[in-house]
Amino acid sequence: MTQFATAGGQLLVGGETLSTLAERVGQTPFFAYDRGLLRQRVAELRDALPSGIRLHYAMKANPMPAVVGLMAQLVDGIDVASAGELKVALDAGADPREISFAGPGKREAELRQAVASRVLLNVESMREVRLLKDIGTQLGIAPRVAVRVNPDFELKGSGMKMGGGPKQFGVDVEVVPAMLDAIDAFGLEFEGFHLFAGSQNLRAEAICEAQLKSYELALRLAAHKPEAVRSLNLGGGFGIPYFPGEQRLDLAPIADNLLSLRERAARDLPAASIVLELGRYLVGEAGVYVTRILDRKESRGKVFLVTDGGLNHHLSASGNFGQVIRKNYPVAIGNRQGDAALEEATVVGPLCTPLDLLADRMALPVAQAGDLVVVFQSGAYGASASPQAFLGHPGCTEVLV
Repeated sequence: MTQFATAGGQLLVGGETLSTLAERVGQTPFFAYDRGLLRQRVAELRDALPSGIRLHYAMKANPMPAVVGLMAQLVDGIDVASAGELKVALDAGADPREISFAGPGKREAELRQAVASRVLLNVESMREVRLLKDIGTQLGIAPRVAVRVNPDFELKGSGMKMGGGPKQFGVDVEVVPAMLDAIDAFGLEFEGFHLFAGSQNLRAEAICEAQLKSYELALRLAAHKPEAVRSLNLGGGFGIPYFPGEQRLDLAPIADNLLSLRERAARDLPAASIVLELGRYLVGEAGVYVTRILDRKESRGKVFLVTDGGLNHHLSASGNFGQVIRKNYPVAIGNRQGDAALEEATVVGPLCTPLDLLADRMALPVAQAGDLVVVFQSGAYGASASPQAFLGHPGCTEVLV
C-alpha cells in the first residue's frame, strides 16, 4: 500500500504518526480516513474523465457525517439509500436538487421526507409511483422522479451484480413504458433514468460495455419522452484492488468511452447530464482500520496475534461480507514499518468465533502486545456495514484526519 507514507517506522495517516493518532483518538479500535487522499482521488478522477461528466458520491460506502460533509464539497451530488442517509446528506450541506434516493423498499414516510426535501427519487416499483401521486397532492409538491431500470444484462466480473435477470432492484425493462405513462398521468416530474449494473469491477472493458449498453437501453426507453430526460445515471462499478494479483482499474478506456457517450448524448438527449455514481472507488483506499494487539499466543507452532477488534467492526475484512473464498485484505503492523524480521502470523479479533479473522498466515513483522495492526483499503463498508453490537464488545470510533 503506497498511498500512506511512513516516518520513523510508523505509518502516517493525515500526516500524523499512527501511535500519536491512536493517542489523539483516545481508543482502539478505530477507523481513520485521510482527507488529503479523498481530495486527491476526486481530483485525479476529474482529471482523467472528460468534462461534463457529473460525479455523485454513493454515501452507503461510508456515511460518516464528516466524510459526507467533505465529499459534498468535492463532488456534484450525493446518492442516498434511506431517510437516515438523506438526513446526513442534508445536514452536511448537500444541495437537495443534487441528491438522489434509491432503494427497493422505501417506506411511505421516507417517500414523504424525500418529496418534502425536493430530492430526486429513483422509483423502483409501481407501488412507489402510486404513493408519490398521493404524497405530491397532499404536500402540494410535484415529486421529482427517475426510473431505476433493471437492465437485461449484467456487469461482467463485478463483485455484486445489481442488474440483469430477476432482481429486487429497479423496474424490469419491459415494464418501464407503462411506468412512464403512469408518471405522466399522475403529474410526477420525470427527470431521467438510473441504471446500476454492478459494483467492484476492476476490468475497464466490462465497465465500458455496461456503460454503452446502459446508454443504448436508456436511449430506447427515452423514445417515449426524449425531451424530458435531464439525468442519465450510468451507475458506478469502479473497483479497488484488495487482494494479491489484482491490478488497479485503468481509467483511460473508460474516459474514452464516456467521451464518446457524452458526444452522442449531446445529439440524442441534449438536455441530459451523464452521472457516475461512485462510492467505494472514491473513499475505499483513503481509510485504515486500526486495532491493538492484546495478546501474542502460540498454538502448536502457529502464531496468533489477538486484537481488541475484529469482524464486529470490520466484517468485510474478515471475509464475511460477500467473499466466496476468504482472502486477506492488505494488513501491516503500523508501528513496525520497515522491520526486516518477518514471521508468519494470524491476526484474530476478541470474539468467541473462528470467523473473527483479520489476517490468515501472513508474513508480518514480529509483533507484541501493544503494537498496532492496520487493515488497509478500509475506507468503505467498514463500521456502518459491521455488527458492532455482536457479543457486546465495545464499539469502534471513526475519525477524519
